[in-house]
Amino acid sequence: MMDDDFFAPPPFNAAEALVLLKRSLRELRPLQERGNAFELQGQPVIELAQDGDRLQAGLVRRPARSPEWERRPLASAADVRDFTAEVKRRLAHWSDE
Repeated sequence: MMDDDFFAPPPFNAAEALVLLKRSLRELRPLQERGNAFELQGQPVIELAQDGDRLQAGLVRRPARSPEWERRPLASAADVRDFTAEVKRRLAHWSDE
């Protein structure tokens, strides 16, 4: 009998994912890292935190002095990829404004 777990993805490692996510966000040039947060032109736009076996990410709707945060849990590599793609989309949108 075949094992159904052969094609299962590896378990999510939140600490490793946080390091990789920070690295990919640092590569986005307009962002500046400040601890577990990232700023755009001196205004916070991303907050990251490890919460047990998952990450908690906050992303602003638009940069402002009193930003409106959208919070989302990142519990898999797919969630991290989607979050990174959303950050890239918003950066492009904010630079167009």
